[in-house]
Amino acid sequence: MKFSSFAPTLLVGLLLAAPAAASSDVTDPKAPRSLPAEGRVDVSWTDPAQFSEIRQSNNRWEARRGDWVQQIAKYVRKRAEQRLPEGDRMSVTINDIRRAGQFEPWRGANVSSTRFVRDIYPPRIELSFTLTGADGRVIAQGERKLTDLAFLMNTPTAGSSDNLRYEKRLIDDWLSKEFKRPDA
Repeated sequence: MKFSSFAPTLLVGLLLAAPAAASSDVTDPKAPRSLPAEGRVDVSWTDPAQFSEIRQSNNRWEARRGDWVQQIAKYVRKRAEQRLPEGDRMSVTINDIRRAGQFEPWRGANVSSTRFVRDIYPPRIELSFTLTGADGRVIAQGERKLTDLAFLMNTPTAGSSDNLRYEKRLIDDWLSKEFKRPDA
């Protein structure tokens, strides 16, 4: 195959791949701001471009990459559904996220996309929720600011490769304190 006939094919391939790369930006205005309605827990989130994770990041481009907001929302839904009594419903809005760790660009270009997890960069999540009973009346509601300043000392996470393990532990801690299991 000659290069002159290969170049247009390569160009078309790159153009088709571009939207896929662009969709991995959590601040994309066309990206959804809620999980699809299903189950007993609805989870939505405010504009991720306003999240502390993006605004206060030392590498905003890297902080915007991925689908971490949806992963956290799915985790909230999954874990909350396990704690709700039959018939109850919950609506959760994630208002802010600051992931554990930080990018430290002063360490050099070779590690500019590396998140350094140290105790001075604890995870934080702000959310609001409404819990309604099977009869439709509000059982509980409020706003919560979740944080764990000792996140590196709590529950060993050695060997865990989940990039959101600290944020997920915040969610688990909140749910276990706020909502007792129905079977307990």
